[in-house]
Order: sequence, then structure tokens, then C-alpha cells
Amino acid sequence: MMEGTAAAKAGVDHVKNPFGAWRSCAAGRVNKRGVSSLMVAMLLSACSAFSQPTATTQPTATATAAATVTAPPSYTPVDTATLTPAYTPTAAASPTAAFTWTPSHTATITPLPAVGFVFDNWEVVELPQNIKDGIANPMIAFTNSNNRQTIANIATARPNTGIETFYLVSPARPSVRIPILEVDSSTRARFFLAKSGKALSFVKAGADSRSNGLYILDLESGFSARVLPGDNPLTQRGFFVEPDWSPDGSRMAMAVATGYDMDIFLYPKDGSGRTNITAVGSYDWWPRWSPDGRFLSFVSDRAVCPSWIPGDANFCDALTADPPSGGQVYALEVDSGVVMSVSDIRVTEPPYWITSSLLAFASGDRFDLLNPQRRIWQANIITGSVTQVRLPGSPDSTSYLAESWSPDGQTALVQIADALNQIALMTADGQLLQRDSQLDFPRFGMSAAWSPDGQRIAVGGSSGQCPYGVRVKRSDYSDIATGNPPPSMCDPQFSHDGRFIAFTGVNPRVDGRNDVYAANANGFGVNNLTADLRGQVELIGWVGG
Repeated sequence: MMEGTAAAKAGVDHVKNPFGAWRSCAAGRVNKRGVSSLMVAMLLSACSAFSQPTATTQPTATATAAATVTAPPSYTPVDTATLTPAYTPTAAASPTAAFTWTPSHTATITPLPAVGFVFDNWEVVELPQNIKDGIANPMIAFTNSNNRQTIANIATARPNTGIETFYLVSPARPSVRIPILEVDSSTRARFFLAKSGKALSFVKAGADSRSNGLYILDLESGFSARVLPGDNPLTQRGFFVEPDWSPDGSRMAMAVATGYDMDIFLYPKDGSGRTNITAVGSYDWWPRWSPDGRFLSFVSDRAVCPSWIPGDANFCDALTADPPSGGQVYALEVDSGVVMSVSDIRVTEPPYWITSSLLAFASGDRFDLLNPQRRIWQANIITGSVTQVRLPGSPDSTSYLAESWSPDGQTALVQIADALNQIALMTADGQLLQRDSQLDFPRFGMSAAWSPDGQRIAVGGSSGQCPYGVRVKRSDYSDIATGNPPPSMCDPQFSHDGRFIAFTGVNPRVDGRNDVYAANANGFGVNNLTADLRGQVELIGWVGG
């Protein structure tokens, strides 16, 4: 389906595929062992009616010149920038007619190939009943790639399995891992969970390009389907854009390239239809749901370029203007469709929600050698206020990195990178509460998490640079747990009910292997959840509870 022309962006793009059809087709796949081959063929034929055509490129519009005939005494050719008539006067007894060309304005830019939505590669995933009924207690999601079989003789080489498995495990029952999906491990597939535990999206990009793309999985019905094709469907117009599920897990927000720009679509997990919610001609990307599901924040270049569609008012010409590398923050009220400008500050990374009304974002570009300083901001969507969060007297050269906000948005633990590169606990209005000179992380190397009640802070490293053991602080930054490695603490996350901490840790005593761990809310009772697995593991996060 081509979504790149101005006409295609005028309204709502809807796929007529009710959830009942989804389930009936899914049922047909599950039960085809028990029916005749004729019945299977009839069912698959009916299911195939829901597939959508792939995208095709529209032809380039051509200008049509309207000729006006006049009769001057002699011919004077008219020179225009857009069209020169091939005319040669000849001798005649009467004056020779001259042509004045007045070309009408039409589109001169060929739209880029747009990503064509599909709804294919249907599959029913067998899920345990306790998963399909809803995840009442918190579970940890992680992946394990190339799990090798246990061998008696270490000299006997075993190849990689070539499989990446997505698991759920309860910290209360670490020995019971629930495998959900298996994909090709060569792709290092990306997984995106709804916090409610009702939906999952993931990317397949294996050797068979015919099945590559973005998939959704309904964790209540077990039905899975591909919605975007491609080897790298999350890279759109040069931006890496992760999908984001609504808090209730019913809809996925995603940014998709159209013919001239990028738009944000809402895609229901049952595949019943999709809606373009930012069809205005600008680049719109990085959608993020507010915790209550009322708003979607996103970044757009619409203040600089209202439209990239030729012929629109104040459109930007893609032949002479560079595509955006950043934009400004906006918030869209989902039910009303009203879009509000949050700030005119340019950003080059996604904004994120602290509460249902407080939105945080950062300015500065680490790749800008002339202005690499990173600054952090807090915006109140209800009042419209925007505040820079910084210590009084902080030099302009100071960067504020790896910030982690308390649940009420009043306090933040921040890595302050200047001559000292320290960790600071500070308030949103810039008051310094504590300064930590003992923990020394590289730039962008800290990862901290607050408990949902705001009483504890888990502090670790990030991106494999994790020199410290389990560190848990009180809200005033006094110590609760100060463990030494192994294991080290990387990327800690509190469960949604605040009872547990999940993190990854490196054990240098066992060939530097990386494992997923769980501990109680104080950082004690550390339990290795992947000790018996081989290959590589990656923590995805908490779900349910």
C-alpha cells in the first residue's frame, strides 16, 4: 500500500479485519490437523483475503504547459527556467505566431518508497493458560541466544543452536522458566512488551527475507502476525524508532515512513485496523504513551517544515533542503486528536514520561562537536510550564547525563559530567541534596532506578561498564546495600509492585559471563536466574504485577 502522496494522508487508513476474523483464521491454523485437506484449503483461502498488497511507487507527476497564441510583428523566444519551447521560425508572408509558455505548478519530486503495511505470516503460539489469563504477579522477561547443550567432554565442540528464545520467569519461582517464542538468533531480535503483559511486538530479520519484519503477538489469544515487512523495519528515514504499547496493551504506537515524510500510526493488537494520527506532511517520530494512556508525546519538525509534500503551503523542497536530524517535542491527546507544542527547544533523542502530566526531555547533541553539552528539562503538560533542571552556577560546559526521576518527578539522580564527573541527587528546581564522589562511572555509564514508592534507588552501570556490585540507596541517598562484585549490577529495574529488583551482572570468575539476576527490594537475596543456560542472555524488563 502506498502511503506517500498527499491524497493518501488526508484521512484515516483503516484495514477491515475484525478480531473475529483474526480468531477464526487462527483457529483454522490450530485445528487443521483434525479436518480434511479440503477444509484446510477453504479456510486458508478465506484467511488470505486479509492480506494487503505490497507498496508500489507512484509515477512522477509531469508539468503540462498551456499555450497562449499571440501575433507580434516578429518572433522573440521566451526564456523560462522550467520549460523552453523547441520552436524555429520560418519565412512567411504574414507575421509568425510566437508561443508564450505558462506552465502550471505541479509536484516535481518523486515520492520515496513507503513502507507497505501487511498482515501475513499468521501463526498461533501455544501459551500457558496462566499467561493467557493475564499476568497477575510480576515476571521478568529475558532472551537467551545460542544455548549450547551440556557436554561431558569439554574437548568436544558443539555448534551454536542458532535459536534465540524469549522467556518469562517469576522471581519467586526462578527454576520455572516459561519459553514464549523462538526466533533466529543471528538477528539479535528486539522485543517490546506491554507493561500489562497482554501484548508483545518483536522484529524478525533472519536469512529468509520473505518473513522478515515487525510482528505483534496477542498474549491473550496467542495469535501472531507480521505488520511491517523488511530486514530493518524500525529504521525509518534514518531514525531508529521503537514501537510503544499503550498502558493497557490494546494499541501499539509506531512511526512509519510515507512517501514524503514520517507519520505516527496506532495499530490495535487484534489487527482490526490502523489509524494515522499525524497526517500533516511533517516528520513525526518517537511516540511515547503517557502512563494513563491519555497522551502520546512525539518529536516533529513541523515548526521548521510544515510539510514535505510538494504543492502544500510552505512546503520544504526535498531537492534543496536536508531532512531533519532533530525536532521539537509535542503532545497529542489521543481521544480528541488535539496536538500541543510542549517546547520550542530542539531535541535529538526521545522524550519520556515521569508521571501522567510530567514529561522529561534532553537538549544537546553528543555528536555535535561545537555544542555537545546535554541539558535536561521537565515540562508540565497541564500547566504548560517548561523548566531546565540544573544546579545554580553550573557552567555552560556541564552535561547532565543518565538522569533517573523519582516517581513524583520532584527528585532526580543525575550524572554530572564536568571536570569532576560526579553523581548528584537534586531536586527539580535545582537544589543539591547529596553529592556522591565514590561512584565513578564513565560518561553515559550510569543506570539507576527508583522503586515505585520512591523510597529506594538502585544504582548500577550500563552497556557492560558495571564496576560495582549491588548498590541500593534510600531516598535521602543513605546506604541500604553496598555489595561487591561478583556479580556486578547493570541496568537495574524495580518490579511494578516494588517487591523485587532485576538486573544483569557480569561474573569475571566464570569467563566473564553475563547473567540475569533478581533480588528483593533492598538488594539482598540475589538469585541467578540463568546460571544453567549457555550462550548470551539479555534482560528485557518486567511485565505484569
